[in-house]
Amino acid sequence: MSNLNAADLTIGIVGAGAMGRGIAQVSITGGMKALLFDAADGAAAKAEEFIHGMLDRNVDKGRMEAADAEAAKSRLSVVSTLEGLAPCNLVVEAIVENIAIKQEVFTSLEKVVADDAIIASNTSSIRIASIAAACERKDRIAGLHFFNPVPLMRLVEVIRAPHTSDKTADTLIEIGKFMGRTPVIAKDGPGFLVNLGGRAYTTEAMRLLHEGVASPAQIDAVMRDCCNFRMGPLELADLTGIDVNFPVSKIILEGYFGDQRLATSPIHEAMREAGLLGRKTKAGFYTYADDGSQAGGGIAADHVTESAPANRVVMIEEDEELKELFVQAGAEVVAVDDGESPIICAPIGEDCTSAAVRLNADHARLVAVDTLTPYDKRITIMTTPGAEVEAVNSVSARLASTGIKVTAINDSFGFIAPRIRAMIANLGCEMAQTGVAGPEDIDTAMTLGLNYPIGPMALTDAMGAEIVLALLDAFYGLTGDPRYRPSQWLRRRALLGLSASTL
Repeated sequence: MSNLNAADLTIGIVGAGAMGRGIAQVSITGGMKALLFDAADGAAAKAEEFIHGMLDRNVDKGRMEAADAEAAKSRLSVVSTLEGLAPCNLVVEAIVENIAIKQEVFTSLEKVVADDAIIASNTSSIRIASIAAACERKDRIAGLHFFNPVPLMRLVEVIRAPHTSDKTADTLIEIGKFMGRTPVIAKDGPGFLVNLGGRAYTTEAMRLLHEGVASPAQIDAVMRDCCNFRMGPLELADLTGIDVNFPVSKIILEGYFGDQRLATSPIHEAMREAGLLGRKTKAGFYTYADDGSQAGGGIAADHVTESAPANRVVMIEEDEELKELFVQAGAEVVAVDDGESPIICAPIGEDCTSAAVRLNADHARLVAVDTLTPYDKRITIMTTPGAEVEAVNSVSARLASTGIKVTAINDSFGFIAPRIRAMIANLGCEMAQTGVAGPEDIDTAMTLGLNYPIGPMALTDAMGAEIVLALLDAFYGLTGDPRYRPSQWLRRRALLGLSASTL
């Protein structure tokens, strides 16, 4: 199948559900023929009708010429048996996530298609090697993992199992491009690339919630406003469904033999057991009205106070950025503690308590400010247990006087955003270290597959690999939790002053 031409290719799809019909649609709009099979009576015909409707809708909205839509429709056919897929150059299986059923389908297909035809699975959770174990020609077995909804999500993962040949992988990359997708190569393993790489964003947010650091509304607002994520991690978890993301988290953790960097939080399982599954049950981290509008989320994201802004703040540890922030906000910044004014600091990886002890500062008046995260829209502050309410209120009022929204949280190593971003960066580096994918593909997958504003490798460089390492070392030192163990990929590049993408 060298020198591929889309018009010469026939793609078979087993399974006519949402994923299968999406794969069929991008096949025919990519200029290839598609044969659609489903074991349930009438399912493939209904999927064909649905696809025709989607193409007509694209014409109505001006996204597609009518002639192109009719040509695409002519390339789609329904077959009533697996034997009807015999002409296919590639067959993509998109059925239930059950390994026994998948193996049965694959072994049956091997007897039907030509010797040089590829058989691929759209599985999101089962190892390709496990499916291929039942097959005679393992070299032509691979994963071709699309994302829902297929016509809108531009990414496709090409999963290489140990026996997958270069020819098979290269052919799938070309076919993925014909389909209008951006292919990335990923090593066979739990969660492949995207589902593995996406663990850090939501699970670290749940840890913050579990520890009582901040509310869902506070966590989500910080990640949206300060880090440009389209959705906060907890509202994202509500959207995908706790009944979906909790089992996936558990499967991936078990698949990586309990690596705590992939572990979720007890609150995650508790919500699943309580039936608080997110939008689908109208209750999760938030509550939802019939029209889908969101409410709840605990303590509001914005710290609102009627206290007067602090006119003077004490900065006993030199920090030019922190000083400039308060000077621009109209406060006098002094270096000697007057015993009355709020004390400010900007710790890297420390909690406010540790900073108070290290600086020999009055913990009741100490307010820590996150200056590691962009704060043009929102800034995060935190205090120690036993802090004076007036100290946090007056500092908040001073910062808010500039038009910046303020989120005030309980004591935490690394605030909110530095914790979550460091974990995203570290997991990306670990995926590069273990060969899940190359640095470029990791970033492409996270931005296209999960709508991240920036990929983990680029994020590491943007924060500074040495800063990410310092944060993780601080987290690990304070907690002793292996969850915060830095990747060796990160450590080596940070120490050498290299980009995280350096091979």
